[in-house]
Parts: sequence; structure tokens; C-alpha cells
Amino acid sequence: MRYTCAVLLVCILVAGAAFAQMDKMKPAPELKKLDYFVGNWTSVGDVKAGPMGPGGKTTLHEHTAWMEGKFFLVTHANYTSPMGSGTEIAFLGYDAEDKVYTYDEFDSQGEAVHAKGTVDGDTWTWTNEMKMGGQTMKTRYTEKVLSPTAYSYKFEMSPDGTNWNLVMDGKDTKAAAKALAKP
Repeated sequence: MRYTCAVLLVCILVAGAAFAQMDKMKPAPELKKLDYFVGNWTSVGDVKAGPMGPGGKTTLHEHTAWMEGKFFLVTHANYTSPMGSGTEIAFLGYDAEDKVYTYDEFDSQGEAVHAKGTVDGDTWTWTNEMKMGGQTMKTRYTEKVLSPTAYSYKFEMSPDGTNWNLVMDGKDTKAAAKALAKP
């Protein structure tokens, strides 16, 4: 019994020492590209009439910042659209295993979006699938960086991933950073 307790104690101490020597997990270097989205943004868009509802103007005001640890960006937003107004929260990250960016959004109208993203030069492309009326639709959201403070976007849907229909397009503009008051 005494021998078993001693062996157990040694195992615990060795495991504890090994754990203490493990490096703290660090954010993937790919996450630095998401720095572009940090700040306060205003989106103005045009929703096309179609399967998602009536057409019309949409506006969105969002605040995006790094979560502690810098593994995820967190976006809080308020929006108005032809289908109503509401709020949403979104998380952007990077999946090093699959080598894709991740986007997870939840809104006050009960919708959840889980997309995978890639970046090619100045163009971000986010894709996912969603159910509509029992049919699975593929979606594609493309952001084209126009400047350090603006990007255009378009949201498209397709039943087959080949023929895409434009659902919404518009432009996001970043608010100027507030200058610190000098004493």
C-alpha cells in the first residue's frame, strides 16, 4: 500500500512538472490578418427581393475587438433590414487544423451562421450551407478590401454551388479612430 501511494505521488509530481513546462498555446500567425476588421464599422447594403424576404435597404453598426488571448475577434452589432431590426454577436477565428478561417454568428431573430473562410490577396470568401424550406442552399459571402477603412461585399446563394443568385450587396466603412486628448 505504501509503495502504491509513493508511485502514485511520483507520477503526479512528474505529470505536474511536465505540464508546467508545456508552452502556453499561442494564436496562429494567420489570425493577424483579422486585425483589419478591428474597430467600429457601418454597413449600408441593398437586399434583393427573393426567397429570404422583401428587398430594401439594410444598415448595420458593429464594434469588433479581440477577445482576451487574441484567438478570436468578437463582433457586437445592431442592424435594421427589410425583415426587421435586431442585434447579433459573431466570433471570427482560425482553424489551424483545417487551415481555414471560421465565422460563427448568432442573432436576435434566432438565426445561427457557421461559415468557413479563405483570403486571397484583398478578397475574403466565406462559405456555408443553410436550410430553406427543406432545401439545402449553399451561401457565399465575399468581401473585397477597398482601403484600410472600407470594403465592398456581396452575399450570394445557390442550390447547386454552380449558379449563384445575388441576395445582398453593399459597403462597410470603418469609423476613424478617436484621437487621444493631449494634456
